[in-house]
Amino acid sequence: MDGVPRVPEQRGPGESATPRFGVLGPVRAWRGAEPLATGSPQQRALLAALLLREGRTATASELIDALWGEEPPSQALAALRTYASRLRKVLDPGILASESGGYAIRGLREGALDVTVAQDLAAEADKARAAGDLRHARATLERALALWDGETLAGVPGPYAEAQRARLEEWRLQLLESRLDMDLEQGCHAEAVSELTALTAAHPLRERLRELLMLALYRSGRQAEALAVYADTRRLLADELGVDPRPELRELQQRILRADPALAEPSAPTPEPTATPVRPAQLPATVPDFTGRASFVVELSEVLASAEGRVMAVSALAGIGGVGKTTLAVHVAHQARSAFPDGQLYVDLQGAGARAAEPETVLGSFLRALGTADSAIPDSLEERAALYRSVLDGRRVLVLLDNARDAAQVRPLLPGTAGCAALITSRVRMVDLAGAHLVDLDVMSPEEALSLFTKIVGEERVAAERKAALDVVAACGFLPLAIRIAASRLASRRTWTVSVLAAKLADERRRLDELQAGDLAVKATFELGYGQLEPPQARAFRLLGLADGPDISLAAAAAVLDLPLEDTEDLLESLVDTSLLESAAPGRYRYHDLVRLYARACAERDEHPPSERDAAMSRLLDFYLATVAGVYLIERPGDRLVDHLERAEYAGLTFSDRHAAREWLYSEAVSLLACVRQSAQRPEMLRRAVDVLWAAIDLAESGANSKEYEAVAALLQKAAREAGDLRAAGRTLTALAFVHHISGSRFDVALQEAEAATELARRADDPLTACWASNISGVVALYQNQHEEGEDHFTHAIESFRALGDRPGEASALCNLSRIHLATGRTESAVSLARQGAAMYDAMGHALRGANGRYALGLALTQSGRHAEATECLYQALQVFRDSRQRLWEGMTLFRLAELDLAAGRPAQAAANADTALTLLRGIGGDWRRGNVLTVLGRALQGIGQTDRAQVCWTEALEIFASLDAPEADEVARLLQPTAAA
Repeated sequence: MDGVPRVPEQRGPGESATPRFGVLGPVRAWRGAEPLATGSPQQRALLAALLLREGRTATASELIDALWGEEPPSQALAALRTYASRLRKVLDPGILASESGGYAIRGLREGALDVTVAQDLAAEADKARAAGDLRHARATLERALALWDGETLAGVPGPYAEAQRARLEEWRLQLLESRLDMDLEQGCHAEAVSELTALTAAHPLRERLRELLMLALYRSGRQAEALAVYADTRRLLADELGVDPRPELRELQQRILRADPALAEPSAPTPEPTATPVRPAQLPATVPDFTGRASFVVELSEVLASAEGRVMAVSALAGIGGVGKTTLAVHVAHQARSAFPDGQLYVDLQGAGARAAEPETVLGSFLRALGTADSAIPDSLEERAALYRSVLDGRRVLVLLDNARDAAQVRPLLPGTAGCAALITSRVRMVDLAGAHLVDLDVMSPEEALSLFTKIVGEERVAAERKAALDVVAACGFLPLAIRIAASRLASRRTWTVSVLAAKLADERRRLDELQAGDLAVKATFELGYGQLEPPQARAFRLLGLADGPDISLAAAAAVLDLPLEDTEDLLESLVDTSLLESAAPGRYRYHDLVRLYARACAERDEHPPSERDAAMSRLLDFYLATVAGVYLIERPGDRLVDHLERAEYAGLTFSDRHAAREWLYSEAVSLLACVRQSAQRPEMLRRAVDVLWAAIDLAESGANSKEYEAVAALLQKAAREAGDLRAAGRTLTALAFVHHISGSRFDVALQEAEAATELARRADDPLTACWASNISGVVALYQNQHEEGEDHFTHAIESFRALGDRPGEASALCNLSRIHLATGRTESAVSLARQGAAMYDAMGHALRGANGRYALGLALTQSGRHAEATECLYQALQVFRDSRQRLWEGMTLFRLAELDLAAGRPAQAAANADTALTLLRGIGGDWRRGNVLTVLGRALQGIGQTDRAQVCWTEALEIFASLDAPEADEVARLLQPTAAA
């Protein structure tokens, strides 16, 4: 805090700087930002006694009792006057007043004393909570708690200070309990567990904290631990005080035992406080010339209007592509907006494509739109769906789910609460969607089709050629999308007549009957728009449709088209104007799934020479290869991997800093992996595709895209073997071994893959792959306690990396070898090796890998007993991992800090760190790592007297290790023996 107390309302530069005081910590005084000397401990005791009387006069005898109690020194009165005189010289004139032989502090401005500021904030929080504004109440209470800066009246002697210290500490705990209670009311139970664990360790007899911890654990799905907390509390109270837990605690235990539904969800579940409610308005624009569908509009509007009195109103529109499902749904949704004042959500579920949107991804987007912070969004589909329903509880929100694949994709996205409604469009009739109002949407009637055509083209032109207009809409199969495209072409060409358009349709559509049959009808409709394009537009339309992935960035599109960015943007924006392309976001473009299929058909038919299709995809792959290599190198300066990659003929993007590079990698991950997957079946692209995957290894290590990364690596591995490409096969096996050892549950598979990769790399004369494979083999051997084999692998890797001049690789292997030395009792050499590896990383400017080095060094220093150094190393690593989105290593570093805390005799802090690690590693890192964290959490809980909860953690850890046949099972089994807790 730069020496300035945490007291609000400091005056600005133009205002007089009257003193400010702090007692919620050391007794201190400031004038502006300048600290004032408050003198000896007794002099500070005098100042504190006067400040806490809040302007009331204290007699000399009262102050002597406050400072010295029943045995004051013989010259107490003289000493008191001396202290007062010294304070008067430091403070402004008139602040310390002498009255009737006593003293008082007078003339302080509002907010000059931290304890009065805290009182005001606590009162404000109480009012906000009583009014139902939990977010404001919690934020205000957090401000009040932040005013404490260590122990109250720290270092101040005397009986008065001792009494006030106890009073203010009790008040602080009451405020803290209120704030934690509001955390649980707002659904932040998982985040509260670690804090409550530490607090119950620091205040073991405070039953309200135990009660909150039980509730937080129960709502986090940890029922056994919650009951164990009660057992620990009952035993502790009996041993220490000879009493039973208070009735509230006993009642909570009984409610947990019977799984009381009222405990399951908070009363106001908002994952993270925000200043104001977020009101999403995501509906696409409705078309101004919406035509017909009157009966459907009335029918759907009535269903939506019933949402207030029903659990949930759901309507599902079904029909062939291009029949106008989305147009109708958007139109109805806009008409109903006033009935849903808390907002409207929209998503295109891409159900007609090969890769429909995943429900968990959509839920993440919805939660963010509703104001949920990224850090509060859980990983699993079930948890996201539960949080989504909780966030919507009490709100009136309309959800439009467009282009759904099936009912299974939709179910997790339904609000499920009274007052909300959902509109769904799909090609399939969702008869298996319980409670849904089903609507089958057919093509337009001839009258509706002609009306739509007339609105777009103009009454005068259509009236003059009514029969030709009827021919046009009939040729379009009365499909709204086809009619709109045809009419728009005519409207944009004032020299054409309706007959001209009708003749063109008759001439170009020898297969017009196909308009009546599913997708072929849509394809024929799209042909109208395609025929309107200028040659450069048509080429862009065809070639961009070749790329897989949900969308494409402007830079990637420029690579496909082999054009400058400016020209590419002009072309793409013109395609957006024709509705053949959509702008997903600034600088990103996407096709409707059916338009993409049509574009590919055009490329097969119209692209000359045909080799240009392969050339376009080759340029896209080169773009990703060059860019991802640059991202890899900016994270790992001096790494030789980039020298061993295939050469990219097309340039990629460059980045000025690692943050921008990392942001590109994660935002482009899905499209990048889609391109790699698509390239797997092209022998001439296989090696480059493998190298893109290899250079994008951070996607696997972070856990963010590990499943898709693994699937693509497996596909490439199969393609490499079929092609007989030893180098590509070795590199994909290395990538798979890396993914599988990171997963924490497939060590045997990872070891087989790494050993096979080593042999393939040797045969292919691919030395860097062999180095990587040896390094991974060593890590797996370390995890499996095969220390001799691990040391051989790491020693070989170090020598091989050195021979190649790959210093980052050498540093990695040195840090890993440190772990082997540590496991075999060679602590000092472990410290030396880790320090050497970390120093090499630092010398090369490796931020992320330097954090890996500090992680290894922190482990070695912990075991060597150098706890302060170890703490510094691990906290430095933790900050980098957080900044780099490496959630796996963030969680593992907190786990190691928990181990360090145990070694340093800080079990409460160990429990808090282990609990946070457990939350971070949910869904990533594998069961083996989770088992290790649970083991340490159990040790920490035992250290703070929560032995029953410790037993629950160890029982779960034992189940994990036993299922994996892991050697750690023996250690945990010993912990569970009765003698272990004695």
